[in-house]
Amino acid sequence: MGVSVDDIKKLRELTGVGLTDAKKALVEADGDFDKALEEMRKKGLTKAEKKGDREAREGLIESYVHSGRIGVIVEVNCETDFVARLDDFKTLAHEIAMQIAAMNPKYASTEDIPAEEMERVKAELMASEALASKPEEMREKIVAGQLNKHFAEQVLMSQAYILDDSKTVEQHIKEAIAKLGENIVVRQFKRIELGVSE
Repeated sequence: MGVSVDDIKKLRELTGVGLTDAKKALVEADGDFDKALEEMRKKGLTKAEKKGDREAREGLIESYVHSGRIGVIVEVNCETDFVARLDDFKTLAHEIAMQIAAMNPKYASTEDIPAEEMERVKAELMASEALASKPEEMREKIVAGQLNKHFAEQVLMSQAYILDDSKTVEQHIKEAIAKLGENIVVRQFKRIELGVSE
């Protein structure tokens, strides 16, 4: 089956791969664009996982104000100044600022949750009467699941992405890493809401 030049270009734009890789993916998928796109995304996300350890110290600080009532400032880092100037990166930073404004996370990632806060919530959950009759190892598993659920909405990376709730913010960022070819990290953020103090 022939592969159209338009499909090759479209696949290249969506995934950020080279023309040769895009053509190869389409040929391997027998011209099925959706199948080729899915395969390229899988490969891209695998590459994104590997880039996650690389240092990201460039980037930008993005701000977003919603209706004059909610303001957000966020630091989003990448590896090079070149990528920091790309429209795709600027758009990503803006989307993250919008996410923070809408969903009000407390932490960027689970690593940012203070150990004492994690222990406090765990102790509360363990003290629940509903768990008292369960065996010890079962209680640990139940509480682990409840802890994840408790903090899921408070952690930016775990939240459902507001522009596509079929994925998390972390998955959205990994797609950007795959496309832009650099590690991307949300370093810190501050959200201010009119009339609400912390």
